[in-house]
Amino acid sequence: MTRASRPGRVMILAGEASGDAHGARVAAEIRDRWSGVEMVGLGGDRMLAAGVDLLAGLDRLAVMGFAEVLQRLPFFRNLERRLKGMLDDGGFDLVLPVDYPGLNLRIARHAAKRGIPVVYYIGPQVWAWKAGRARELARIANRIAVILPFEPELYRTHGGRAEFVGHPLLEDESPGEPERLAVDLGLDPARPVLAMFPGSRLQELDRHAEPFTGTALELQRRVPGLQTVVSKVPSLPRSAYRPFPFPLTEDGRSLRALAMAGLVKSGTSTLEAALAGMPFVVAYRTHPVTYFLARRLVRVPHISLANLVADKRVVPEFIQRAAAPGTLADAIEPLLDTGSPVRRSTLAGLARVRAALGSKGASSRVVDLMEDVLREVRCCEAQA
Repeated sequence: MTRASRPGRVMILAGEASGDAHGARVAAEIRDRWSGVEMVGLGGDRMLAAGVDLLAGLDRLAVMGFAEVLQRLPFFRNLERRLKGMLDDGGFDLVLPVDYPGLNLRIARHAAKRGIPVVYYIGPQVWAWKAGRARELARIANRIAVILPFEPELYRTHGGRAEFVGHPLLEDESPGEPERLAVDLGLDPARPVLAMFPGSRLQELDRHAEPFTGTALELQRRVPGLQTVVSKVPSLPRSAYRPFPFPLTEDGRSLRALAMAGLVKSGTSTLEAALAGMPFVVAYRTHPVTYFLARRLVRVPHISLANLVADKRVVPEFIQRAAAPGTLADAIEPLLDTGSPVRRSTLAGLARVRAALGSKGASSRVVDLMEDVLREVRCCEAQA
């Protein structure tokens, strides 16, 4: 891309921990390719470190569920007005929403009305619910970069220009330093480790504290010597994890490599566990109103991304009341036995998930799409 055609200002919008990580990688690629570009938007510490000027952080943005969003409605309305006002003032060459479909779709729609190109990274999960979003995004986005192999066709049927860019988790598959982590936490390397990933939002920790803690204590009773470690996200204070009476670590990668098995909340963390080859069980609890509505809107056979990618149930899933300590412990216990058929079958299923997620380089491909869109826009402007 020539210097004259490089963007001067890009808006990047992420609203949760995974989007912050994926958006940060794209921001770093943008910075490397387009010197002097200004990046403004929403995100967390990783995007901030990658050079994005943040208007709001994850502590305010990371909310999930119908009932939970209602409690923050004034904040989101004010933020939306501010973002739209910035787009109205001009100066942005492109908008890159990253996942987070509620707010991001509205901002993308506004950008399209103002003639600002939109590349939507990690398109809304239209295969789960709200299929109308596929039609809308096909209309407003210049490109849709998707990260699951079955998604492009869902958007293309509505005329969307969707591309499978591979999964961003593949960009950093280093196993971490499990031996160092064991030393840091004072763990006995001869004893098995259970990893717990209860979530990246306060509301998830609140709802998962009882079943996750109860499961770990039950398994420690059944499996002598079992050690439990909880994954802590950097965006939340240690005080949020007080209900979990176990050691904490922010090094999730090393924890996955160290653990013999895991208890993982539904979401991107299930793909992280699959890629690490850590056998696990999925659990999720949400607000009763959110669950009531979701049961009537969501149309998917699995809640775990790992199972959706594999197109079969490779790891057990437990939702709401089913996510009870005794039930979860029953499902995890055979995964702690290196010779069990359940563990062998689970590991084979996780290998299938890894094979389906494509190759490394998602962030680079996203910026390639951004360059394609900018060239198209400049070409049209030159011909006008």
